[in-house]
Amino acid sequence: MTDTHSTTHPPGTPQRELNLTWALVLISIAQLMVVLDATIANIALPFIQKDLGISDANLSWIVTGYALAFGSLLLLGGRLADLYGRRRVFIVGLVVFAVASLLGGLATNEALLLAARGLQGLGAALASPAALALITTTFPAGKERNRAFAVYAAMSGAGAAVGLILGGWLTGLDQPLGIDGWRLTFLINVPIGIVAALLSPRFLNESESHPGQLDLPGAVTGTLGLLGVVYGLSRAGTEGWTDTWTVVSLVAGAALLALFVVVESRVEHPLLPFRVFTNRTRAASFVAMFLAPAAMFAMFFFLSQYIQNVMGYTPLKAGVAFLPFTLGIVVGAGLASNLVNRIDPRYISGVGTLLAAAALFGFSRLPYDTSFPVEEVTGTYVADLLPYIVLMAFGMGLTFVPVTLTAVHHLRSQDSGIGSGVLNTAQQVGGALGLAVLATVATQTFTDRGAELAKAGAAAGGQAPPPEVLQQMQEVARLQIFTEGSTQAFLVGAILMLAASVVIWVFLDVKHDELATYGPEGVHVG
Repeated sequence: MTDTHSTTHPPGTPQRELNLTWALVLISIAQLMVVLDATIANIALPFIQKDLGISDANLSWIVTGYALAFGSLLLLGGRLADLYGRRRVFIVGLVVFAVASLLGGLATNEALLLAARGLQGLGAALASPAALALITTTFPAGKERNRAFAVYAAMSGAGAAVGLILGGWLTGLDQPLGIDGWRLTFLINVPIGIVAALLSPRFLNESESHPGQLDLPGAVTGTLGLLGVVYGLSRAGTEGWTDTWTVVSLVAGAALLALFVVVESRVEHPLLPFRVFTNRTRAASFVAMFLAPAAMFAMFFFLSQYIQNVMGYTPLKAGVAFLPFTLGIVVGAGLASNLVNRIDPRYISGVGTLLAAAALFGFSRLPYDTSFPVEEVTGTYVADLLPYIVLMAFGMGLTFVPVTLTAVHHLRSQDSGIGSGVLNTAQQVGGALGLAVLATVATQTFTDRGAELAKAGAAAGGQAPPPEVLQQMQEVARLQIFTEGSTQAFLVGAILMLAASVVIWVFLDVKHDELATYGPEGVHVG
């Protein structure tokens, strides 16, 4: 990204010289904070539970609460950015996120921490779609904007891995500044968010405001509908699809979303204008961004457990094991940003999804040796994990940049925020659905294999081994079953990624030279 200033802006935006490098730094920092906060607290959960006395049943809400607020409020956040100015909403989101992080870091009880996580989700839902829309406001179409999208996509894809690494390091610190290390996983956001908010007026263009009333019936039905669906999918991943609250949440969420569609078709200023979906390439981008994260979640969820539980890595070492993913997605995104100027997005993203599918298939063949000597762990990581981690990251980098670009390209100026909100919502809901489906596949394998082993043991009869030997045998069997279940989930993830690839190859038909234009759909400028 060049350090020079630019006076080239999309039609209808204020003409003001900007340092594009600093603009991109601010947007990237905000997106990285939003994404990594979904995982940064994961490794700290045992420490948080001990310090605040949180029950096992409520502990998962530290993660789920953030995801629910973030996923269900994205459409509203995107529309608010369109109505009241993207930079303004972006700054508000950063401030809300920073204040919520401060409350979380200083929380003295469970209720305050969970409330802070929900408030963080609100801040993220305001900042994230505004950040993506600000790229179209600030960066001229062509190479500059493509590079900005590459960095944005890299931050989005690498954020989860960065969260694991940073969370492990901060949690492991011994009373830095006289406070518990887990509190730093929240407090680190405070100075970053405030500084980014203060610098935004200097380096980011404000978009035009678009007069219109906020669609309150649509906001209520859409937000509650997404809340029900995301919660139901998240619960299905842990409690199963037949759980009462899973079914109630999914049915209620689907009913509210159906009502949302009816409301949107009748109001003058809808929260979600259906014209956003009328472009075939854009619709294909949304579907691909729904399916690809659904598959990618399998890697982070199951592989992080495999590395720790089966291979015996510490939490921090497990986080570091994902560092090649962060580097790989940055390289892939950088390559995609250069190629998209010369090659149609279909081919770049199509190849990217095929590479990612191949990586997931590779994970589906993970080995498990009952002994797993310490000296063999590193060799197993290098031979059986590292190549596929790098391949997955590179494939995702190639996929996310063109798909993000085509999803918001040629949107009407007044719809850029909601278009970004739809893209982020597809990613969040797709991730929740993917995790629920893949967890179900793994759990079913756990159940079937466990029943088979119990039946085989009963049929064998004979004298039971000593208790310590029996316990060791049961632990080995448990890890073997976990590995088998995980590999089945990876296989289904590979199928989901192939489905995303089919959508891209068949329907993503925009040409690369069109991406060097901007303006209302159908109008080529520049």
